[in-house]
Amino acid sequence: MKHFWSIAVIAMIGLAGCKSNTAEKEMPAPLLDMKSFFKNGEKSTFRISPDGNYFSYRADYKGKMNIFVQKANDTVALRVTNDTSRSIGAYFWKGSRIVYIQDIGGDENFQLFSVKPDGTDTKALTPFPGIRTDVIDGLNEIPGKEKELIVGINKRVKEYFDPYLINIETGALTLLFDNKKNYDAWITDNAGVIRLASKTDGVNITWNYRNSDKDTFTALVTTSFKESFSAASFDKDNKHIYALTNIGRDKVALVEYDPIAKKEVKELYSNKDYDLSNIFYDRKKQALVNVTWDAEKRESHFFDKEWEEVQQVLDKKFEGYQADIVAYDDARTKAIVWAGNDRSPARYYLYDFKTKESKEAANPYPWINEKQMSHMKPITYTTRDGLTIHAYLTLPVGVDAKNLPVVVNPHGGPWARDSWYFNNEVQFLANRGYAVLQMNYRGSTGYGRKFWESSFKEWGKKMQDDITDGVEYLKKEGIADSKRIAIYGGSYGGYATLAGITFTPDLYAAAVDYVGVSNMFTFMNTIPPYWKPYLDQFHEMVGDPKKDSVLLADASPALHADKIKTPLFVAQGANDPRVNKAESDQMVAALKKRGVDVEYMVKDDEGHGFHNQDNQYDFYGAMEKFLDKHLKQKKQ
Repeated sequence: MKHFWSIAVIAMIGLAGCKSNTAEKEMPAPLLDMKSFFKNGEKSTFRISPDGNYFSYRADYKGKMNIFVQKANDTVALRVTNDTSRSIGAYFWKGSRIVYIQDIGGDENFQLFSVKPDGTDTKALTPFPGIRTDVIDGLNEIPGKEKELIVGINKRVKEYFDPYLINIETGALTLLFDNKKNYDAWITDNAGVIRLASKTDGVNITWNYRNSDKDTFTALVTTSFKESFSAASFDKDNKHIYALTNIGRDKVALVEYDPIAKKEVKELYSNKDYDLSNIFYDRKKQALVNVTWDAEKRESHFFDKEWEEVQQVLDKKFEGYQADIVAYDDARTKAIVWAGNDRSPARYYLYDFKTKESKEAANPYPWINEKQMSHMKPITYTTRDGLTIHAYLTLPVGVDAKNLPVVVNPHGGPWARDSWYFNNEVQFLANRGYAVLQMNYRGSTGYGRKFWESSFKEWGKKMQDDITDGVEYLKKEGIADSKRIAIYGGSYGGYATLAGITFTPDLYAAAVDYVGVSNMFTFMNTIPPYWKPYLDQFHEMVGDPKKDSVLLADASPALHADKIKTPLFVAQGANDPRVNKAESDQMVAALKKRGVDVEYMVKDDEGHGFHNQDNQYDFYGAMEKFLDKHLKQKKQ
């Protein structure tokens, strides 16, 4: 599935690298079953128990993904969850139990559960209807904390989360801080003590610091939301902070920061072209391991030699693939390794740190033949006002890049980005004969502050021009058949889809809007309550419904539906807390009133994007028929 709207920076995982495209002419791939691209993997999301005696994974049970556990030296797995209404997503081991989160019908009010590895003693840890629980710190590898987590719960008020210590066996909650000051994020030190808390006035963000849990918080550093100061971890002495920041810079760099002196000690690493995105701090070793960022593909810089040597072994062993350790036991004897690239979704291996040997644990997608998948090629093009846009072009296997039907696929966010990895939607469309263009239009993250800020109040304007200029680039290069171009996107990408057929009505032959914004005014009025603290930022980045009413009216496709003539397919989750169903309802009603060809799919058990497999089948099956009807029959 695509990225969807997020106010926070989304940490991308599993991005991959591979060798350059083969020089040999590839044969066209056969038409593959639609379900083969979207059906759940036989096994996925592998984890290993802290004692190394078990490993776990998600697998299908009655059409939903559930958690299974297997002894490390056995071949028989036991299913430990029994959810038949909604797939289980995030989960992890904690001590001798498994912890997972689940919402109801996509409402994103996540509740926390735990279960023993034999499937008994399931505990609903936060059974609070309409309340959301977020994990702040798993307290991993901290002695004495084997049964505890730190979680945030918005039980007191919906807009803010209070931090609690929770016992994963009993559900007992201990309030760690009475958050009446409305802090909105928390950072712990190596002992699991909350030492940093951030707070926003809507535009400015202040990080507050305390030297111990006995002290009060005092202001440490204040930035505008246009600047970033992201405290990632403390150093081994719990004194200095490792932070990702762009203060005084265009690109986010990794620095060491002294909270007592309130100043940057030194810059540890930076990249002149890209923002750094994530660090790995080994809490057991109490050592900074590496920092990563997304260029055309993911890249990293290591500080810890032992971990770097492990990565070098994996890179050599899995040449042509990105290989990542995704889980390991407390003793660092066993690990789970993920390996994949743009044409291969994933394989999992059990890895022995001492012997450096590995054995395959699972090929979750044995029906995916890598040679039948398409290469995802990084490209760049220049916009009408001179910006360089980084993009990815995926072409059907074994087909000349000439006069092809095209699906333009802008990402959601919009403050996110597309990256290089196996994308089942893109592969599906390429297998159907479409070239697929994904572009990181202005405002996409990872390219520096100036590039990001250039998107402010440009919804439907320069941001949309960047997408249009990508289409014109494909036409100029002779890749696109100008009469057979479609646009498809989810969330902000859905908005860009609607904006594309509204403001460039002759450019696209078909459009697919997936949980997209249509009316800037109704969208602003229905955002989730826990986004309210950031509303002033939205007003500056997108527009204020009162001060910028003309701007937002001009940018709202639903208010200009009279311009639309392109056939449109709309898909919407009834429980979507981010893009309310009314966004799609009003657009569909306006087009039907005018007699425009519009199809509408609503799923009552979904939220912001379809997660249940049967609903995904319905959506992609309908999309395939829709695109085939409006693109393939218009061949020049």
